[in-house]
Amino acid sequence: MNISKGLKYQYWAIFWAVVTLILCNIRLPEGDGSEGFFFKGFDKMAHLGFFYVLTILLFYGKIKYQHNYTFRSLTILKVLLISAVLGGGIELLQWKVFTYRSAEWWDFASDMIGALMGVFSYVLLHLSHYREENIDKV
Repeated sequence: MNISKGLKYQYWAIFWAVVTLILCNIRLPEGDGSEGFFFKGFDKMAHLGFFYVLTILLFYGKIKYQHNYTFRSLTILKVLLISAVLGGGIELLQWKVFTYRSAEWWDFASDMIGALMGVFSYVLLHLSHYREENIDKV
């Protein structure tokens, strides 16, 4: 795959990765100890949602690049690797650079669960599309 040509289809995923990087590293307002609009576990849910959307956008770009829904295990592995590198990078930044944020293994686990949910959605979409193609041929 020509990298520059492939990146042309990944602009939404790149945009979302930057948004995720920023939102995961901004300083949250200090309050009086109450949760406010947030609730216990909100951070984990946010990580899960960020990485679910990122995974879907990565697959969307790949589908647009290929012009089809071809199912490839290597694509899934690449998407999971990209998600793991971004999730791990965010936690390393929180640990070493943005020390006002806490680096947690559970955040990384939430990132990977979100990515796996995105992979599940992709596989489900692929199987649905594959079945529709085969029904039309019968």
